[in-house]
Amino acid sequence: MPLELAFETWGSGPPLVILHGLFGAGRNWTNVAQSLAANYRVYLPDARNHGASPWAESMSYAEMAHDVLALIERERLQQPFVIGHSMGGKTAMTLALSHPQAVGGVAVIDIAPESYTGQFSSYVSAMRNLDVGAAGRREVRRTLAESLRADAPVDFLMQTLRRERDRFDWRLNLLATGLCMRDLCDFPASLREARYEGPALFIAGAESDYLQPASLPGIRALFPSAALERIEDAGHWVHADQPEALLRGLNEWLRDACALDPN
Repeated sequence: MPLELAFETWGSGPPLVILHGLFGAGRNWTNVAQSLAANYRVYLPDARNHGASPWAESMSYAEMAHDVLALIERERLQQPFVIGHSMGGKTAMTLALSHPQAVGGVAVIDIAPESYTGQFSSYVSAMRNLDVGAAGRREVRRTLAESLRADAPVDFLMQTLRRERDRFDWRLNLLATGLCMRDLCDFPASLREARYEGPALFIAGAESDYLQPASLPGIRALFPSAALERIEDAGHWVHADQPEALLRGLNEWLRDACALDPN
């Protein structure tokens, strides 16, 4: 059964849903959403086990796509455009491939429909091992940084730390995330023969290795109309590294995809 996701909204116009990545929350995309809200009704949901959304023991891409589909149906959105980053990008792809009639177009940021190996499990372990309730934010950040590699996104991980009354806690189901990490790093094999014929854009951070030109044949097999764009001087967190360049790319694609007058 799908979960009822927490979400925030901005603007008015054609509907647009932005799906955040692993360890994130919808609010990480607030600046992008507020910029797009000049022309669109933007929805920022928190994924299951993230932010203010309900927790669950499992979090497969099929389940997360159904969560988003339930939001679309509950809000009576007519074929919204769906933008997803990283884990959210895989969720967006899963939704488009499994329920193509529900989606007007899909934009995927710095991820491909393939399997990855990475250090995410070490992030979960480090966060679970911290007694954040008894520590201050500065102490938590220092200890977390000491337990991870020098290139770990410590400041990004710290954004999930929230004060609840007189204690801190992670707004993230770390146990479920850790147990589901293999599925989160993979892509559903059941969708390998599926196709989404609608508008599709794949945006890569030029300094990231998550979305490479070698991924394009696999992308086009699933998304025949896919266009690939690279944003210079951006890593995996494109929206934080180059927000203006990302917005330019998204606005151009959205205008073409839904035939909005750019003026």
